[in-house]
Amino acid sequence: MCLSIPSQVVSIDREKCTAIVDTLGVKREVGIDFIADEVKEGDFVLIHIGYAMNIIDEEYAKESIALYQEIIEKMEEEERSRLIEESDNCSGGEGGA
Repeated sequence: MCLSIPSQVVSIDREKCTAIVDTLGVKREVGIDFIADEVKEGDFVLIHIGYAMNIIDEEYAKESIALYQEIIEKMEEEERSRLIEESDNCSGGEGGA
Protein backbone atom coordinates (compact mmCIF):
# COMPACT_ATOMS: atom_id res chain seq x y z
CA MET A 1 0.00 0.00 0.00
CA CYS A 2 1.25 3.45 -0.85
CA LEU A 3 0.47 6.40 1.38
CA SER A 4 0.77 9.76 -0.33
CA ILE A 5 1.21 12.66 2.09
CA PRO A 6 0.73 16.14 0.61
CA SER A 7 4.08 17.81 -0.02
CA GLN A 8 4.77 21.49 -0.68
CA VAL A 9 7.01 22.50 -3.57
CA VAL A 10 9.98 24.48 -2.21
CA SER A 11 11.97 24.96 -5.41
CA ILE A 12 11.92 23.85 -9.03
CA ASP A 13 14.71 22.91 -11.42
CA ARG A 14 13.01 22.99 -14.83
CA GLU A 15 16.22 21.96 -16.59
CA LYS A 16 16.38 18.67 -14.63
CA CYS A 17 12.57 18.44 -14.46
CA THR A 18 12.72 18.05 -10.67
CA ALA A 19 11.51 19.86 -7.58
CA ILE A 20 12.47 19.97 -3.93
CA VAL A 21 9.40 19.29 -1.81
CA ASP A 22 8.75 19.47 1.92
CA THR A 23 6.87 16.49 3.36
CA LEU A 24 6.15 17.01 7.07
CA GLY A 25 9.48 18.80 7.46
CA VAL A 26 11.52 16.38 5.36
CA LYS A 27 12.90 17.86 2.13
CA ARG A 28 13.57 15.64 -0.89
CA GLU A 29 13.92 15.80 -4.64
CA VAL A 30 11.13 14.45 -6.83
CA GLY A 31 10.50 14.27 -10.55
CA ILE A 32 7.91 16.65 -11.98
CA ASP A 33 7.75 15.14 -15.48
CA PHE A 34 3.98 14.60 -15.28
CA ILE A 35 3.10 18.14 -14.12
CA ALA A 36 6.13 20.19 -15.21
CA ASP A 37 4.17 22.82 -17.15
CA GLU A 38 1.70 23.47 -14.34
CA VAL A 39 3.63 23.29 -11.06
CA LYS A 40 5.02 26.33 -9.26
CA GLU A 41 6.74 27.01 -5.94
CA GLY A 42 4.30 26.88 -3.05
CA ASP A 43 1.98 24.35 -4.73
CA PHE A 44 0.99 21.21 -2.88
CA VAL A 45 1.47 17.93 -4.73
CA LEU A 46 0.93 14.22 -4.21
CA ILE A 47 3.92 11.99 -4.90
CA HIS A 48 4.06 8.40 -6.09
CA ILE A 49 7.29 6.44 -6.57
CA GLY A 50 9.39 9.59 -6.57
CA TYR A 51 7.27 11.65 -8.98
CA ALA A 52 4.81 14.44 -8.28
CA MET A 53 1.66 13.12 -9.92
CA ASN A 54 -0.78 15.97 -9.43
CA ILE A 55 -1.29 19.35 -7.81
CA ILE A 56 -3.86 19.45 -5.02
CA ASP A 57 -5.89 22.18 -3.37
CA GLU A 58 -4.00 24.02 -0.60
CA GLU A 59 -6.87 23.85 1.89
CA TYR A 60 -7.27 20.09 1.38
CA ALA A 61 -3.49 19.62 1.67
CA LYS A 62 -3.30 21.54 4.96
CA GLU A 63 -6.25 19.60 6.40
CA SER A 64 -4.61 16.31 5.40
CA ILE A 65 -1.25 17.35 6.87
CA ALA A 66 -2.96 18.29 10.16
CA LEU A 67 -4.59 14.85 10.29
CA TYR A 68 -1.28 13.10 9.60
CA GLN A 69 0.35 15.12 12.38
CA GLU A 70 -2.43 14.09 14.79
CA ILE A 71 -1.88 10.44 13.86
CA ILE A 72 1.87 10.78 14.40
CA GLU A 73 1.34 12.45 17.79
CA LYS A 74 -1.12 9.73 18.82
CA MET A 75 1.34 7.02 17.78
CA GLU A 76 4.10 8.73 19.77
CA GLU A 77 1.82 8.97 22.82
CA GLU A 78 0.94 5.28 22.55
CA GLU A 79 4.63 4.38 22.21
CA ARG A 80 5.49 6.46 25.29
CA SER A 81 2.66 4.81 27.24
CA ARG A 82 3.80 1.35 26.15
CA LEU A 83 7.38 2.06 27.24
CA ILE A 84 6.18 3.33 30.62
CA GLU A 85 3.99 0.26 31.11
CA GLU A 86 6.90 -2.02 30.20
CA SER A 87 9.20 -0.27 32.68
CA ASP A 88 6.51 -0.46 35.38
CA ASN A 89 6.28 -4.23 34.81
CA CYS A 90 10.03 -4.70 35.04
CA SER A 91 11.01 -6.88 38.00
CA GLY A 92 14.65 -5.77 37.97
CA GLY A 93 15.08 -4.64 41.59
CA GLU A 94 12.80 -7.03 43.44
CA GLY A 95 13.97 -10.03 45.44
CA GLY A 96 17.62 -8.98 45.77
CA ALA A 97 20.07 -8.51 42.99
